[in-house]
Amino acid sequence: MLMVLASSGSETGPPTGPATPDARWSAYLAAAARGDQSALAALYDESSSLVHGVVQRILLNPADAEEVTLDVYTQIWRGASDFDPQRGAAPAWILMLARSRALDRLRSRQRRTGPETPIDPALPLPATGAQPEELALLGQQRRQMRLALAALADEQREAIELAYFGGLSHTELAEKLGQPLGTVKTRIRLGMTKLRQLLTTGKEVR
Repeated sequence: MLMVLASSGSETGPPTGPATPDARWSAYLAAAARGDQSALAALYDESSSLVHGVVQRILLNPADAEEVTLDVYTQIWRGASDFDPQRGAAPAWILMLARSRALDRLRSRQRRTGPETPIDPALPLPATGAQPEELALLGQQRRQMRLALAALADEQREAIELAYFGGLSHTELAEKLGQPLGTVKTRIRLGMTKLRQLLTTGKEVR
């Protein structure tokens, strides 16, 4: 799988075009689930800078971030069939995997070295090694994400930023906010539902 990613950028599976990242990445995942390695390579080419940025924001360690980013695509290759486009957008599913793997690494590291400084959600996502067209795509995605986050209720936005960019578990988040665990989970669930709707259709959930 690593050889496929290392040689990515030549042939791809599903054709690229003006479709949204969600549509393209969903097609890549479907093809990867059928064993199409070139689809995985195409997905890596388009999404790895974004994945690496999320992982780096949590780990704050370039070497760990590179390793975990590759782990994410190994997991995608093995579990592409788990993605269900009816349940959510492909970018959200991929970034959920990235966050989960990064938090696993962070907790493992903290068990060895002790607690670390929390991540500032306002920090920009790095785009290490990104090409100009990738930077343009990432910039567009970040603008869309900022606009979508701004459309959320304050309590939903705070919960999502702390959970997904701050690296807090739901239990840690409940303690930090002084709210019941069920309340925190509800805020995240409702916020993610609205975000998914905004990012895939541009329309708010009423």
